[in-house]
Amino acid sequence: MRLHVRRTEPASSRNGADTAVYVHGLGGSSTNWTDLGALLAPWGSGIAVDLPGFGFSEPEPDFDFTLAAHTDQLARYIEGLGTGPVHLLGNSMGGAITALLAGSRPELVKTLTLISPAVPDLRPLPSRLSDPRMALAYLPVVGRTARKQLAALTPRERAERVIELCFADPSSFPESRLAELAEEHGSRLHLPWAMTAMSRSTADIFRVWLARGPSSIWSALRAVTAPSLVVWGDKDKVISARKAQRTARMLRNGTLLMLPEVGHVAQMERPTAVAQAVLELWRSAGTGGS
Repeated sequence: MRLHVRRTEPASSRNGADTAVYVHGLGGSSTNWTDLGALLAPWGSGIAVDLPGFGFSEPEPDFDFTLAAHTDQLARYIEGLGTGPVHLLGNSMGGAITALLAGSRPELVKTLTLISPAVPDLRPLPSRLSDPRMALAYLPVVGRTARKQLAALTPRERAERVIELCFADPSSFPESRLAELAEEHGSRLHLPWAMTAMSRSTADIFRVWLARGPSSIWSALRAVTAPSLVVWGDKDKVISARKAQRTARMLRNGTLLMLPEVGHVAQMERPTAVAQAVLELWRSAGTGGS
């Protein structure tokens, strides 16, 4: 198994340092964690992964892009680190994947942080998007025109639409970060697996949202035993902030941080506030630095 990852290391190594693993959302990549990972680096090594088919991780030939497959791949990767249980952080789809992993493989997880996790939210998707063509593009036949139109956008225009959707205040996204995101979008544009990863992962999110019983996201949350933190922006346009309290209540040992005037990617929009809350979680669990 091979995954493309980005690492943040503490300024000074220490024996027994904690390891944090960061998992991005649908259409995202390891770069979504650049600022938060840097802020938390003094307290442990950080590893931000590109999930198979996203970022620069080439999927295995038989990979089916279901949440279960992503969860299994992530569990195998964490096992292979040989560090013991890790601090696990996930955003959006990555939040659903990390919740599934923490619920099914508790021995791999010290603490769990969920930032706007992709819990069931069945509002009409196009009404939430800055560009409704983004939703149509994942449909196999009727989405053909939308895909052609989106393909005509420049990498910078694509990056701007993502930030418009995910930030409460898109103007707060630094120009340097926007340039980095546009460059990444340009580099990933022609990867042969990119559209397949997006469409199949999107379809499986909706399938899991409609599931009942042990295979549901809610059941996974109830099974989590690790100390947990839920972070949500009250201006989230992707997953409704009305899901925040229920998500935190489902966790046996969960707390909730609501951030005002923040959107779907709090780790990017308010990295300092998120870092402070995560570090408090680590300390309260008896695993963080002083």
